Amino acid sequence: MSEKALLRRELLAARRLLTGKDVENAAMVLCRGALSLPELSGARTVAAYVSVGSEPGTRTLLDALCARGARVLLPVLLPDNDLDWAAYEGADRLVRAGRGLLEPDGERLGPDAVLEAGAVLLPGLAVDARGMRLGRGGGSYDRVLARLAAAGAHPALIVLLYDDEVVAQVPEEPHDHPVDVVVTPAMTRRTGPRA
Repeated sequence: MSEKALLRRELLAARRLLTGKDVENAAMVLCRGALSLPELSGARTVAAYVSVGSEPGTRTLLDALCARGARVLLPVLLPDNDLDWAAYEGADRLVRAGRGLLEPDGERLGPDAVLEAGAVLLPGLAVDARGMRLGRGGGSYDRVLARLAAAGAHPALIVLLYDDEVVAQVPEEPHDHPVDVVVTPAMTRRTGPRA
């Protein structure tokens, strides 16, 4: 088993120990921390995702971003694991999708819609001081980051995590891209080349 797979297993096991109350409390603090970021307050379009299960919560944040007037794009998983995008139009417009995900039921905007984003909230399991992010291993966001890089787009890349998920080192591969900001309940840290 690879270093990444072992670290993923360990971090997912720790998340399974969280109670619903733990997740809910962390989500409120994460929302406040994220909303204070200039990268988010200055973004007219934000690409985000709907948290599920014990992932650090984004649902309150999605509504708060919309209330501020931001256009929020959410991913729609394609059969090849790439991501299409659709506008977030409220929790009542989310539908169950594959892999336990929730997706908007509105018009699909195409994989390149992410290029309009001034900030991208990326799901993750860990980040290190260099900004290297450990995802779930499906490669969907690696494609998004490669698409952004190929287009010369440089949105702020932001990850919401639990405190113990900021680690000493994330195993890195050539296709990995560093993120700019990690927000946990206890702190906000700028990472990567823009830090």
